[in-house]
Amino acid sequence: MPKGRIITIVLDSVGIGELPDADAYGDAGAHTLGHIAGSVPDFDLPNLRKLGLANIAPIGDWQPEASPGAYYGKMAEASVGKDTMTGHWELMGLKIDTPFRTFPAGFPDALLSAFEAETGRSVIGNKAASGTEILDELGEEQMRSGAWIVYTSADSVFQIAAHEDVIPLEELYQACRIARRLTMQEAFSVGRVIARPYVGNPGAFARTPNRHDYAVKPPQPTVLNALKRAGSEVVAVGKINDIFSGEGITKAIPTKSNADGIAATLREMERDFGGLVFTNLVDFDSLYGHRRDPVGYARALEEFDRAVPALLERLRPDDLLIVTADHGNDPTHAGTDHTREYVPLLVAGPGLRSPGGLGVRGTFADVAATIAERLEASKPAHGESMLGLLK
Repeated sequence: MPKGRIITIVLDSVGIGELPDADAYGDAGAHTLGHIAGSVPDFDLPNLRKLGLANIAPIGDWQPEASPGAYYGKMAEASVGKDTMTGHWELMGLKIDTPFRTFPAGFPDALLSAFEAETGRSVIGNKAASGTEILDELGEEQMRSGAWIVYTSADSVFQIAAHEDVIPLEELYQACRIARRLTMQEAFSVGRVIARPYVGNPGAFARTPNRHDYAVKPPQPTVLNALKRAGSEVVAVGKINDIFSGEGITKAIPTKSNADGIAATLREMERDFGGLVFTNLVDFDSLYGHRRDPVGYARALEEFDRAVPALLERLRPDDLLIVTADHGNDPTHAGTDHTREYVPLLVAGPGLRSPGGLGVRGTFADVAATIAERLEASKPAHGESMLGLLK
């Protein structure tokens, strides 16, 4: 069994300032953490600040730590894009040069006709929209007609919303499997098909935790595959298993919320194993970033911050804790899309005696290279290990 464990937590969408090419994505000036700090007066993350969060980049009026408890830095995305899969795949050692296909004007009639024929239900919507706004617009009609609400976003996604009291969950999931197969055709290809069940009544609809993602497989093996081949456990918490289509995963733990994901991570850290726990905490992105809610985003970050001491306490002598993100989603920015930003990087562990700066990393894949070297797996094609800097 490989020696040591690495706990990698992705704070979904927690960016830390615009990338040099942000303007090309319409994201000039984006700064998820900085703008939350600037717009929510009582916002504070004392435990993450102690690790060195404010040493990475200016965040409100927070002062850098003189003796941070972790190594700190930020990472640039080398891949093209700012979507969930691209960010996570790069964290695990890939570089995506061709962006996923998007459908900002809606999906082609040929695709929807085939989908309607195979599912036996009609489609309403078919446009780019916010997940909550489209429920306000079409939820009542969906309940009355039994049609699928199909919509997309600036991401490469085919999203299907259905009221749980109108269409059973398993029928929704089967429709997603049909859509996944249909969208494997080049003309219709998307990165993810997403089940978006909801409940409630007109004027008070709410999405449920029964979301499920159907993603394409990574185009090449990632460090997760290498770890599994080397005999390491690879525990996927949250939507990680969906993002990687199960590739390289030895244990998958679906979650309903950030709190559920944190609790699952802590439980896994109490086990005796060698390998990787890879956690995604999605609420920052799905509940607050896309909905442009800086106050809710701040409260969710504070919830994670309160869990940091428990995470640190469960680290064993040879363990590493890596906290990072996959892209930005500045809740003060125009629109409802992700933002092209640097992501923070914090690396902590009981065996690290001289925490300091890791600089600006040129790719998220440096995380994959570090994991591979530490856990004695084949190194990825992209990324440079930081292990030699961690003293």
